Amino acid sequence: MTTVLLVDDHSAVRAGLRLLLEATGIVVVGEAAEGTTGVSMARTLRPDVVLMDVRMPGMDGIEATRRIVEESLSKVLIVTTFELDEYVQGAVRAGAAGYVLKSAEAEVLAGAIAQVAAGRGFIDPGVVPTLLRQAAASGATGGATGGAASTWPPLGLTERELDVLRALGAGLGNRDIAKHLGLAETTVKTHVSNALAKLGLRSRVQAALWWSENAPG
Repeated sequence: MTTVLLVDDHSAVRAGLRLLLEATGIVVVGEAAEGTTGVSMARTLRPDVVLMDVRMPGMDGIEATRRIVEESLSKVLIVTTFELDEYVQGAVRAGAAGYVLKSAEAEVLAGAIAQVAAGRGFIDPGVVPTLLRQAAASGATGGATGGAASTWPPLGLTERELDVLRALGAGLGNRDIAKHLGLAETTVKTHVSNALAKLGLRSRVQAALWWSENAPG
């Protein structure tokens, strides 16, 4: 049973999301109208996933995401109407595990929550062009996520960790990576955690973007 916390400044949006999610068996454990309250409730409730809007009065969703991720309170899925470069990039840098547009179909949103709750990332197809633009731009200026590597492979990353990063860059989840590399899923999780720590990244989405920015060829 997946639990979620809704953080959005529009009560009608929160009510709609609650109805939609509860109809799929997802449990909404709380609601907040701005970031500060959202962070506080995440500390108390420890939901599996926080559904976070971006633009809100007071603390915005990007800063709230950063604090929730830094404290390891929950995984964060950005749910917003905005697909602007600055918001997508801000969400990735803050450590959001996924980004989905409010225009997405109900089954897409439910699937995104399931993916994030299971430790995998999710990017709405509608924002993929934005991520590709960012990757191309940062590649031309030396990288924007974790810093571009001046030598390859980056110091400290093992060959197996590079294999896992390559698979993350291709959008594979832990189970598919394990099958592809002939490893146990728990071993894959360990490699992912180690690679994130070495690169100073906070999420699988950041790791996938890092690979697209920095991998040779």
